[in-house]
Amino acid sequence: FSCEWAAAHFRFHPAHSDLAYALEAGKGGTRAILVAVQAHIISYLLFTRETECTHLERLCRLGRREQGQALAMALAETLWAAGGGGRAVVCLITAPVTMMPREGYRANSFSERIQLFEFSEKAAAQGFISDHINCFKGEGSHGVILFLYSLLFSRTLKR
Repeated sequence: FSCEWAAAHFRFHPAHSDLAYALEAGKGGTRAILVAVQAHIISYLLFTRETECTHLERLCRLGRREQGQALAMALAETLWAAGGGGRAVVCLITAPVTMMPREGYRANSFSERIQLFEFSEKAAAQGFISDHINCFKGEGSHGVILFLYSLLFSRTLKR
């Protein structure tokens, strides 16, 4: 992955601002993933989340906790759809591992540390993602790459 991809994570505009509902997107290849997740975030905030605010206020009055909840729901929803409605796989990074790469394989100190967590219920996947949301939105977390891997494993290589 390029430096741009490695640095990409899910980052919202400041809480309680006019764009509190919006993910910040840099230039380049990660935008496509961010846009897809953004669509699920807006759908959740406007039509699913229980609140007494009007539709426009639902988008602009988000705090950091609500931003995290919306992101967790959007990620879980997307992974569940990728898994055909029967499974979702969430990839997280584990502690550093020292290993020698096989011949023909170039170690990147990232892929070797991915651990898979498989869920057969969407609510369980959403709860897990919510509990580990900083793994996707923290600076230096490689959050977009983790989500891309999660999509691939949820969808399966066969499908």
